Amino acid sequence: MYLLALCGNLLIILTVSSDSHLHTPMYFFLFNLSIVDIGFISTTVPTLIVDIQTHFHVISFVGCLTQMSLFIIFASMDDILLAVMAYDRFVAICHPLYYQAIMNPSRCGLLLLGSYLSIVCLFYGTGIGVYFSSFLSHSPLNNAVASVMYTVVTPMLNPFLYSLRNKDIKTSLRKILNRTL
Repeated sequence: MYLLALCGNLLIILTVSSDSHLHTPMYFFLFNLSIVDIGFISTTVPTLIVDIQTHFHVISFVGCLTQMSLFIIFASMDDILLAVMAYDRFVAICHPLYYQAIMNPSRCGLLLLGSYLSIVCLFYGTGIGVYFSSFLSHSPLNNAVASVMYTVVTPMLNPFLYSLRNKDIKTSLRKILNRTL
């Protein structure tokens, strides 16, 4: 799942950056979401893989603090970008004639900056629920499944849900593949 998430997100980054037709607000945000998803999943999963392989489950205090800080930063950025993307689609659907004026490059930059300064409750609700539920239920398996769902599965599915089903992305990918072949 980790490799699939990396490949899917790298494919989105490559596609959006190489096709000038995709240099629009929606793809700007998808590009940034892919970067954040790579950071998000790379914060915990490589350490987890090493821990499973070596059966060494100890982390230093500084390592734990660093990993948790990066996890929270990337989680926040991921969720806020999803909210910004929802706003972008709202403007595109509800105000199509004003879309170019509303979603200009400076507004996109401000929205991206704003996405780093706010927190979406859905993700943290899930995260808090997982950790508080451990007090109520002492089932390590349930906690592990819930943790994998929001730390691995979500970043793995984002490229497929938001980008790879998109007609413009598929067309750009075909162009890239035709050029390389």
